[in-house]
Amino acid sequence: MNQLTPKWEFVSDNVMGGVSSGCIAEEFVGGHHATVLRGTVSLENNGGFIQMAFDLHEGGANVDVSAWDGIGMDVYGDGDTYDIRLRTAQLNRPWQSFRADFVGEPHWQKIKIPFSSLVSHRVDAAFDSTCLRRIGILAIGRERDAYVAVSNIGLYSAN
Repeated sequence: MNQLTPKWEFVSDNVMGGVSSGCIAEEFVGGHHATVLRGTVSLENNGGFIQMAFDLHEGGANVDVSAWDGIGMDVYGDGDTYDIRLRTAQLNRPWQSFRADFVGEPHWQKIKIPFSSLVSHRVDAAFDSTCLRRIGILAIGRERDAYVAVSNIGLYSAN
């Protein structure tokens, strides 16, 4: 696996007037160094998400990941469902993405998200792995408390 060294940042629906709250923190979780996303998702004021995300290249430049088959990561969660969302140069609206979901089980697990499994959201395009820009992990869509830790995120090849 080709390890990534993300500079995670916290983003919430506050950017659109929502009232969800949370934070990210670097912590040791079950013996692993991880970045933890925790908070409360609220649907008030048309909100509904908290997110930790990073650009693959500073300044948001395109990164060609076509030599790889998908994203792999170690995840520890609260048993709930989370989204992984990828943004490429194909997208020009903040609500557009290529996405898949996963369950953050309450123990460390290896998760693989094949690029071929990504679903286009609010864009009429298929995922183009030659122009990846950003990766995000989200708790979204319904009111809840969220806790998910991510460690060792990278690109994997099926070979």
